[in-house]
Amino acid sequence: MAKTNFIVDAHLDLATNAMVLNRDLTRPVHEIRKKEKALQLNDFQDRGNGTVALPELRKGQIGLVFATMISRVSEEGAVLDTMSLPGWYSPHQAFANAMCQLHWYREMEEIGEMVQIKTKDELTDHLNLWNDVNNEQKRPIGYVLALEGADSVVNLDYLERFYDLGLRSIGISHFGPGRYAAGTHSNNQGLTTHGVVLLKRMNQMNMLLDLTHLTDKGFYEAISIYHGKVIASHQNCRSIVDGERQFSDDQLKVVIERGGVIGGALDTWMLHPDFKMGKDDPKSLGIDLEKLVDHFDHICQMAGNTQHVGIGSDLDGLFGLEQSPMDLDTIADLQKFHSILSGRGYTEEDIENILYKNWVNLLFEVLT
Repeated sequence: MAKTNFIVDAHLDLATNAMVLNRDLTRPVHEIRKKEKALQLNDFQDRGNGTVALPELRKGQIGLVFATMISRVSEEGAVLDTMSLPGWYSPHQAFANAMCQLHWYREMEEIGEMVQIKTKDELTDHLNLWNDVNNEQKRPIGYVLALEGADSVVNLDYLERFYDLGLRSIGISHFGPGRYAAGTHSNNQGLTTHGVVLLKRMNQMNMLLDLTHLTDKGFYEAISIYHGKVIASHQNCRSIVDGERQFSDDQLKVVIERGGVIGGALDTWMLHPDFKMGKDDPKSLGIDLEKLVDHFDHICQMAGNTQHVGIGSDLDGLFGLEQSPMDLDTIADLQKFHSILSGRGYTEEDIENILYKNWVNLLFEVLT
């Protein structure tokens, strides 16, 4: 029987899938797929192809996740390049929408599906629960609340409100222009004046700054201002797959030197050069889970150890099987990384670092 490990996934958009795509994530993945196919839904490209739901997280022993709220402000309302993302006309609307997503997480807590992790003690208790092999109860999925894009932080008072609600990780940019920083597909614009002020305030708080989606210019501006712990929750290597969405070696070195962790993402757009979303097929291109280990190898060689990489799958980031490695059916298949990493020469300690320990250790440094 193949060995299984506890796994931390540092980037999932669970509430977006539940509230924007109207998916009941308490149901199994295959049931959700079947329902969407029967209804002939086609509003998002991954309809009938989703890979993430709470039963599969449990099956794959993915007992702790960084779970996002995504709520953008956009005068245009929606369309950015090849992606269609909802945007709200005011920060107050964006905040209200973020609270809608938060209340989905709260509902999942109410029925025992999830539990929020805000403190060291809560993290310790959660890990003990999942490590208790004699406990046969249905274990809740622990979640660290994260913002992907900070547009919904109306002002600094709202940052305090978010923190009191359990927010512990912020990525200040996403796609396109942002109130605090430009993101992917923004012609390398950087931080806004509001972004500088926000980061200075975050310096006084116990939070993670997620550098994912920042432009190169914004990345270097952010690290010059923010002095706390940094991560890249779902980020791969530009030297392997070119493009602005990936980090250069110099950027990766900064994250390593700052004691951060880089979460490898499984979007095939980030695993194969010039992958054309909506057109290319992962199977015909031979894109499998091994491709992400190439990125792990590169970062580990740069760091000289396995202490700065983890998983940040982004498997529910508005794509599904059509844009996932061909040897992955559901998120439970993250367990396959154990044998893949072992086959590539990683020790058991190395594998545990990558699958969960690096994220857990970092959280113990940040949480109070």
